[in-house]
Amino acid sequence: MRQRIAVIDFETNGVTPGRDCRATEIGVAMVEDGRVVDRFQSLMNAGVWVPPMIEQLTGISNAMLRAAPPAHEVMREAARFVGDTPLAAHNASFDRKFWDHELSLLGLARRQDFACTLLLSRRLLPQAPDHKLGTLTRWAKLPDAGRAHRALADAEMAANLLLLLGDTLQRQFHLADIDHALLCKLQKVTAAKVKPYLLDLQSRQIGSIA
Repeated sequence: MRQRIAVIDFETNGVTPGRDCRATEIGVAMVEDGRVVDRFQSLMNAGVWVPPMIEQLTGISNAMLRAAPPAHEVMREAARFVGDTPLAAHNASFDRKFWDHELSLLGLARRQDFACTLLLSRRLLPQAPDHKLGTLTRWAKLPDAGRAHRALADAEMAANLLLLLGDTLQRQFHLADIDHALLCKLQKVTAAKVKPYLLDLQSRQIGSIA
């Protein structure tokens, strides 16, 4: 996969963004030419409280957030880092809503789509024991990126998974190029129709070359 894609992950203090539920950390792993080429990571102080259960899960304490830079500064820097680069995340519906919410507080709006490595892995790796990020990382023997449930480690694990999914597509279906637009289309195809969809795409690509 040659295209530049920004793979993001948020740690948060809850599941639905709002006044009392905000991002507490962001990680971005930038992939290009089949590898991670750049990274961005920061804690984010949005003035919210982290419950003990989430603090235990992530290791992000309220004291750490009090010492962190303001959320609006971090998010503005993250938005500059990403720019218009296509986006991806594992379980992207979660990260997308926090990305959109944090952008909206800056008066900004997302212009690019999200590819979802969770949806894609369900379609392309049905033989996996399950499709949690940690399980897939261990099952596929992908690099250990560090502690799970920290934003940059999870973003790097999702980035490595994204590259594996691209390699799987190229190896199994011999597609000329795997790009973000194809991934976004593929994740909307039902699992039963994935193989016919890709075989048809393969035949059209061969026909265009012939």
